[in-house]
Amino acid sequence: MNKYIKLVGFGFFIWLIPFLISLLILPVRNENRVLFESIMPVVVVFVVVVFSLLYFKKLEKNLVQEGIITGIIWFLTSILIDLIMFLTETPWHMSIIDYMMDIGLTYLIILIIPIGSGFLLNKH
Repeated sequence: MNKYIKLVGFGFFIWLIPFLISLLILPVRNENRVLFESIMPVVVVFVVVVFSLLYFKKLEKNLVQEGIITGIIWFLTSILIDLIMFLTETPWHMSIIDYMMDIGLTYLIILIIPIGSGFLLNKH
């Protein structure tokens, strides 16, 4: 399988899983926004770590470069899907500023974990 297709596929699931969990715990968001905002980054970290482990387990070279490419592709995949969902006229519509403060900033996790993984794995 082409590595970029795999990366975009993994990126889609990195976006989808937290989105589905956020829908499942939507009542928490409505009743206790602070708790919801604490749960979601933990979910994102867990999902990104799992997919990082899956992706990096077969790699043996260029690990830093792979981490950077992986982080950028996964980050952009999530941002692009969100821009379609949140910036167009949908039930989830919000301004770009609100989006960046509420969701976009959290997505830096998606960029940082694979890059950090590449650096850590490169040492071993």
